[in-house]
Amino acid sequence: MDYIDLLEWPAMAASLAAAWLVASRHKGRRNTGFWVFLSSNVLWVAWGVHDQAWALVALQVGLALLNIRGVWKTDHDAEPG
Repeated sequence: MDYIDLLEWPAMAASLAAAWLVASRHKGRRNTGFWVFLSSNVLWVAWGVHDQAWALVALQVGLALLNIRGVWKTDHDAEPG
């Protein structure tokens, strides 16, 4: 068994934890959730590249960009948009 195969489970757990945090009413927890989402994106990309799951890799890159946008909007929530 390749150890990189074990990344699938922490990536899944991080994704679920991040979704829980992002749904919080507290700004700090939401912000933490975005960072946890970004870490899950990295884990999924590493696993996806190893398993040649290119659609998953593309999805994670797109989601990471949306997560970065979310972090930026959380930090700049006073601005309209």
